Amino acid sequence: MSPDANFAEDILGRALKSGADQAEVFYRSYKNIAVEIKDQAVESLSSSFSSGYCVRVIRNNRLGFSFSTEISESDQIIARAMEACRFVDEDPFHGLPASSSSGTIDIFDNAIRDMKEDDAISLAMQIERAAYETDNRIKRVRKPSTSFTVSETIIANSRGVKAQYRSTSCSAQVTAVAESGNESQTGWDYMGSRSLKDISFQNVGRTAATSALRLLGSQKMQGRKTTVILDHAVASDFLGVFASSLSSDAVQKGKSVLAGRLNTLVISPKISIMDSGLLPGRLGSKPLDDEGVATQSKALIKDGILLSYLFNTYTASKGNTVSTGNAVRGGHASLPSVGITNLYLEPASPADCVQAQDLFRTINKGLYVVDAMGIHLVNPISGDFSIGVTGLWIEQGEVAFPVKEALISGNLLNFFSKVSALGDDMKFYGSLGSPSLIIPDVDVSA
Repeated sequence: MSPDANFAEDILGRALKSGADQAEVFYRSYKNIAVEIKDQAVESLSSSFSSGYCVRVIRNNRLGFSFSTEISESDQIIARAMEACRFVDEDPFHGLPASSSSGTIDIFDNAIRDMKEDDAISLAMQIERAAYETDNRIKRVRKPSTSFTVSETIIANSRGVKAQYRSTSCSAQVTAVAESGNESQTGWDYMGSRSLKDISFQNVGRTAATSALRLLGSQKMQGRKTTVILDHAVASDFLGVFASSLSSDAVQKGKSVLAGRLNTLVISPKISIMDSGLLPGRLGSKPLDDEGVATQSKALIKDGILLSYLFNTYTASKGNTVSTGNAVRGGHASLPSVGITNLYLEPASPADCVQAQDLFRTINKGLYVVDAMGIHLVNPISGDFSIGVTGLWIEQGEVAFPVKEALISGNLLNFFSKVSALGDDMKFYGSLGSPSLIIPDVDVSA
């Protein structure tokens, strides 16, 4: 399905004639090439195209919704959406956003658009080859894979929103397995961007291999309360759990530890948490959210103080405020919910930032955590957690030995409240970004 420029306006007009007070059309298409390699041969290859659209209508404060992959079904889709209004309760907070001006941001790369299957295969092979060439103790390489996507989005509504944009994305990832004697350790790496030039496929392979190699010879450590350094990948995982607490939907439903805490100190004053849809090259960047509201760059937490939650149009109406441009959809078959664009941690001031090569030298003893299992199981309401970790034990600024089967426990808010410094090694994993974090007085058991 490839709609012409007038298809959305035509559907809106017919929906309004059918009795809708407000109407919206959302269309999205994806063209994707995905490759996985094994032993320098293609393990799997997919080249696909998918597209679809949905119609959302509001009549007498009642919401109706329907979707399809066929433009020819638009009459039925409008009728189904209108019919759905009859079977739901009135809600005065339903409404669509008015048109807002958006800036321009570079999120389209011709090199990704022009990617051929053979090129995608070659780049995936580079990942695997680089991992094996790092060291002869790398015995296995799992799922060296690449993905390249071109997307088109159209959003229009009866309140003046009329927008269309294209975007691209690419990613690379791999897991490497290092072996020595009877011991094996794994390492993983990932890179993603909206531009092909930002991805070093060889570095992904080498970094995964190096991550596995540094864990060989792991041993158990003695349990203690000590300083912990979270690798940027682990810190990003924790940030991903914390993100749910910043959602206005979670706050309004009483499912956030940050409910009722605006303009108060909630985490370490050394940290600011930003959400921005305007970062060049980042996977969460786009000119508009999935309702057609212009995306922004905003501080949610500034110097540890909670300034704002994330809102879409519905939760903003419910909260008597305005949308922050954080409406997201899982695709054309989904209603908009609240989500992040690019969410990332940054130091409150340059004085709170430590150069990556000096991270270990800032502590006398401590655990550098490079992998954590089960972060997604952290309770998002209470924030309590107890998770298994692996890493490196640091003494006097040097690696003493790799650590296995350790356990760290605590509370998410308290965890972020203790942060004493941040590294200068910011890295994004998808739409989440963080530098390494130094956190004292963490309970570590073995």
